Amino acid sequence: MTEFSDLSRDERALYNPVFTGLVVGRAVQGHQTEFGSPCPVVVAVLAAVMALQPAIRTRLPRTTASGLHRWVQENTPVKTSMAQNASAVADVVRPGLLTALQTNLLSCDGEGQLYAPKGRLKKGITGGSEEVVAIQKSAHLLGRWLPSTGSISTVMTLLGVRP
Repeated sequence: MTEFSDLSRDERALYNPVFTGLVVGRAVQGHQTEFGSPCPVVVAVLAAVMALQPAIRTRLPRTTASGLHRWVQENTPVKTSMAQNASAVADVVRPGLLTALQTNLLSCDGEGQLYAPKGRLKKGITGGSEEVVAIQKSAHLLGRWLPSTGSISTVMTLLGVRP
């Protein structure tokens, strides 16, 4: 990943804690929509990390009906991108998660799982640019899709990353 000072102003805006918190929130919202239950923190962070990477975002399936295992096999650059960038992008996502919790965009239940309190996160996804909207939509899809494969450790193994 490039150094923060090397990024354009628009790119830096995508990595600010308020926006990355929103991206984590969209992943949690997607999970809640699909499963009707709070979202594990690791799923929310992994979904945000993936959604923020253009090389991954542009390859995502349109629906959750696609199998993750087959998708990863057919999209080998995804595994490469995750291996190269996941740690650095996660370093940007974590302050966003903290911001989302501090501003009550997200809350944490007694078991340490995340949920979006009613009325804090609108259903409609909007933004100032197509990229901002695409990132949010991708996080929402990933929040729904990643856990459908099975255990999150299996998902992470398929993607070539460790918890």
